[in-house]
Amino acid sequence: MSSPHTPEMIRQLRTVAEPSLSPDGSKLAYTLGWVDQDLMESRSRIMVADLVSGEEGEFTQGPKDTSAKFSPDARLLAFLRPGPGPINNPANSSQPTGESRAAPLASKQRGQQGQQVQPKQLWVIPTGGGESRPLNSITAVSGDIVDYAWSPDGRTIVFSADVPAATGGSNGEPEAEPRVPEPHVSVVRHLHYRHDTLGWRGDSHFHLFLADVTSGETTQLTDGDWDDTAPVWSPDGAKIAFVSGRKEDRDIRAGTEAYVISLSDGKPHLWSDGLAGVGALAWSPHSDVLVAVASESPGYMVVWQGWLYLLEPGSHPQRLTDDTFRPCLGFPHWSRSPEIRWTQDGRILFLGDCRGESYLYQVSAATGKATTLLGGGCQSTDLSLDAGAEIAAVLSSSPGAPAELRCYRLAPNAQPPSQAPGQPAQHNREYLQQHPPASMERLTVRRGDHLLDCRLFLPPDFDPALRYPMVLDIHGGPNGAFYDSFLSWQQLLATNGYLLLAVNPRGSSTYGEDFMMAVLDDWGGEDYLDLMEAVDRLAERPYVDETRLGVHGYSYGGYMASWIVGQTNRFRAAVVGAPCIDLFSMYGTSDIGVTFGEAQWNSDLSLLNGQPLDQLALKLLRRSPITYAPAVETPVLLLHGEADLRCPIGQSEAYFTVLKRLGKIVEMVRFPDCSHLFLRQGHPRLREEYLARTLSWFQRYL
Repeated sequence: MSSPHTPEMIRQLRTVAEPSLSPDGSKLAYTLGWVDQDLMESRSRIMVADLVSGEEGEFTQGPKDTSAKFSPDARLLAFLRPGPGPINNPANSSQPTGESRAAPLASKQRGQQGQQVQPKQLWVIPTGGGESRPLNSITAVSGDIVDYAWSPDGRTIVFSADVPAATGGSNGEPEAEPRVPEPHVSVVRHLHYRHDTLGWRGDSHFHLFLADVTSGETTQLTDGDWDDTAPVWSPDGAKIAFVSGRKEDRDIRAGTEAYVISLSDGKPHLWSDGLAGVGALAWSPHSDVLVAVASESPGYMVVWQGWLYLLEPGSHPQRLTDDTFRPCLGFPHWSRSPEIRWTQDGRILFLGDCRGESYLYQVSAATGKATTLLGGGCQSTDLSLDAGAEIAAVLSSSPGAPAELRCYRLAPNAQPPSQAPGQPAQHNREYLQQHPPASMERLTVRRGDHLLDCRLFLPPDFDPALRYPMVLDIHGGPNGAFYDSFLSWQQLLATNGYLLLAVNPRGSSTYGEDFMMAVLDDWGGEDYLDLMEAVDRLAERPYVDETRLGVHGYSYGGYMASWIVGQTNRFRAAVVGAPCIDLFSMYGTSDIGVTFGEAQWNSDLSLLNGQPLDQLALKLLRRSPITYAPAVETPVLLLHGEADLRCPIGQSEAYFTVLKRLGKIVEMVRFPDCSHLFLRQGHPRLREEYLARTLSWFQRYL
């Protein structure tokens, strides 16, 4: 018998991520994640699916193994694992061949909710059976490894690792370990001294290293007061391209550049002069040109809207695509970007987004002509291709299911791809049979010259003859977007009897640059009116109970939810997650207050010419929800992580204090040790708590 989703979906659903096809396309490695329900801790291991025989199984047995990649000859599989030491001996009897069950790891660093974690290190395991071993020296690299790439000959791996700032005595010598921990001060010299989820940064940076696969010998390749990430090896093995942010104004302007380092001289050279942001790179087959996902817009807007550019040394970047779609990118330090492949016959294959849907595209490197190969009706977040670009493994979420992997055979001459004969397991099939997802209706609402793209999620047993409460959900960003995808809180509310309206208002990405940039210096303006127009149109439907409206949002969505209840009393309940409440205070307390705030709110302090800050403060306060707290009549639930450095918890604290002092109905829930990303990466019990309290609040007041 079927039943609605509950907050326990967090522990019941499995996650699939990070696909890696073997060079011949016969095997697929990926990361399978789940919650250990006895310990209530997140776990992950490397799975390998044989796409020819159909056999599939665990290939590693560590508690948190991730990010597998086949060597060019497919004899080794590299992956990331917390901890420096080997874990038992592998078993050679199971198929696919992998490790034996792991013993618990010793602790080194403390993570969220008191969990003991160790830095992610690079490991390799023979694909034909044998013992896994750590590749890089723990004495050489003591911080997390965040990305890596095999050399074309398979002898070396380049990786990006966190390099902690050096500590020492008054003369620079290493300090002896004290018998009893002593308090110490932290010295701040730069604006970027901390980063949400990563925590305290100080003078720590990510840099590139080379590791010899046979000996494990590790050498540092880059250094400096900046981060070096996303390394990509040239096909001829002579150069490594990577993303860095080395401009003189890097402390106050968000931006990244593409650099190429020749292994013959070790000197990095800038290849992206003229671009404001670079998000991902891939080489041409002849190792002489780079294709980059990049942008000319300041403020690191490349994360939200990028274009493909061709980069050559000494030449101005050549834009290859328009903004009818955006190439997919991951977010630095916590999710990798999908593979981009430049084929021998001059095609560039990549994932892209258009109007809240994802597709696999190919673009001619010569003409820029784009062709859609497959996709739609989903959000795709990762891609892996075999050596000949004949098989594609695509990771996608749809309204009917969380992320799943599908393999496709790519036909030549832009013919329609077909599903490959072998497919990996669908790990959530049984759960979804027992807990049917909400259905989704796609609709558009016109406001002025703009068509607003909306998604309405309906209960599985929806009856148009009945009347339902409706919750408006607001995405973050403000340049994020809702997709045809599966989101836990949306499914929770919709399957428990609520209509869930997800709108992409002005400022949303995947609808072109002009639409996305329209929100800059206009938070709470046209974006708010777009949302209200969509609510008005849906409220006209006979099955919508317009007397029972709720609103939910997280991050910028939390800003907008709190802004809305200060402008109108039509909503009977508001759940406000990790909001921006006071833009003026957020400028000085957020980890991106300067780089993000100046671009979004037109708040560049250098333009004040020595004048006091009062006029800027008044401008930002006029766009801040806290200013309109006296008008709030809607019961407000504030949900906020205590370790949030992006939208610091002081934002919710201030809003709670003012609302409570004014006699409003307000409650604040604090999530210990939780960063801004805890809904994705936080402790399972606390992610369930977020869902449970959200549902309970709407049940109480709607």
